[in-house]
Amino acid sequence: MDLRYPIGQFKYEGELSDEQRSRAIREIAEVPVKLRAAIQGLNEEQLNTPYRPEGWTVRQVVHHLPDSHLQAYTRFKLGLTEEEPTVKPYDEVRWANLADTRDTPVDVSLGLLDFLHRRWVILLGSLRPQDFARRFLHPELGAMTLNKNLALYAWHGRHHIAHITSLRERMGWR
Repeated sequence: MDLRYPIGQFKYEGELSDEQRSRAIREIAEVPVKLRAAIQGLNEEQLNTPYRPEGWTVRQVVHHLPDSHLQAYTRFKLGLTEEEPTVKPYDEVRWANLADTRDTPVDVSLGLLDFLHRRWVILLGSLRPQDFARRFLHPELGAMTLNKNLALYAWHGRHHIAHITSLRERMGWR
């Protein structure tokens, strides 16, 4: 198994059906609860363990999720309120090495993720199917529909939670 992609790489197979969209929204809604479960009972040493050689620590993964999902939430709002806006990418590796990632208790990011996902799921639930066809332009990824961004971030939450749960399994951390 490739430790970088414990659930496989993201694959987008075209616009989502209503059922697939509902499932993706449910998956996004579940991320905060599943992340809390994934790190439950871990001590500081375990939180500071990389999930793979040359990889981020569990702590960095926990802080990365709200960093990244804030970006996604903002991109949804821009895509809904502007005509094909160009979004700004960010250097997630550099963000993961800033003091607020190194020195902040994980509970802070868990709380942020809880409230962010509440807002995000309310927004997603309010959209009409045609709203998901709206687009934004990503300088590195090109034109992205909100459908594709939804699928990407449903995968993204599962992907990073699997980094933690697969590490726990390999290390025998119960």
